Amino acid sequence: MAHHFELFIRHRQRPQFTVRWRVWDGHSCPPLLMFLESQLRKIKDRGDGQECPSHTTDSLESNPMPNRSLDRKYEYRRKLPHYQKAGRALFVTFCKGNRDPFSPEARDAVLRHCLHDHGRRFQLHAAVVMPDHVHLLFTPLLDEKGWPYALPLILKLLKGTSARSVNKLTGSCGPVWQEESLDHVLRSQESLEEKLEYLRQNPVRRGLTNKPEDYPWLWVEQATCGADTPVRRT
Repeated sequence: MAHHFELFIRHRQRPQFTVRWRVWDGHSCPPLLMFLESQLRKIKDRGDGQECPSHTTDSLESNPMPNRSLDRKYEYRRKLPHYQKAGRALFVTFCKGNRDPFSPEARDAVLRHCLHDHGRRFQLHAAVVMPDHVHLLFTPLLDEKGWPYALPLILKLLKGTSARSVNKLTGSCGPVWQEESLDHVLRSQESLEEKLEYLRQNPVRRGLTNKPEDYPWLWVEQATCGADTPVRRT
C-alpha cells in the first residue's frame, strides 16, 4: 500500500512549487529528504549569492527530520534547513531567559566570553551586551578542514560558558539564555555598516547612555569601524 504526501514551499523571491511523492509500506524515505535538500540548495544558488530567505511549510506529513551534524549545516525549529556560506558575516541576537537585567559584573563576564573566540573560531566585528540580550556581528572562520565553523557550535560554546560564569556570580543554576537565537546573513559591506551602526546605537536607543562609546559593554573591531571611531579595548 502506498501513502501519498505533498509539500508546498514558498520562497520570498521565487514562485511556489510543490513536491509530491509516494512511500510504500515498510520503506522509509531518506532519499526524499536528500531530494528536498538538493532543491533548497538550487533555490539558494539561484539567489545570486544571497542568503537563503526563510521558507514556510504549509503541509508536511512524513517522518521527522533526522538529527544533523553541527559541522556543516544547521536548522531552525519549525523551519527547513539553512546553509552557511563561507566568508559571510552574521548578525546574531540571543536573549536572557527572563526579563531580570544582568548585573554589571554579569555583563562584564558575558562580554569576556563573546571575545574569547575572536580570531579563533570567528572574526568578531562588534558585540554589545544589553541588560537582557546580546547582539553579535561576526564572520565565522574556517576550521582545519576548510569549512566555516558552524553557527550552532559557536553559540553553544558561547552561551554555555557564559551561562556558567553568570550562574557562578549569582549563586544560581540552570539555563540563563533562551534556547533559540535569531541570526541574519549579511549581503554586502553596506549591510555590514548598517548592522554595525544599529548595534552601536542600541544602548542609546534604550536610554542607557548618551553616546555609544560611553557604554561599557560595547566592543567594536577597529578595522571595521575605522580609526576615528572610539573602540573599547580589552
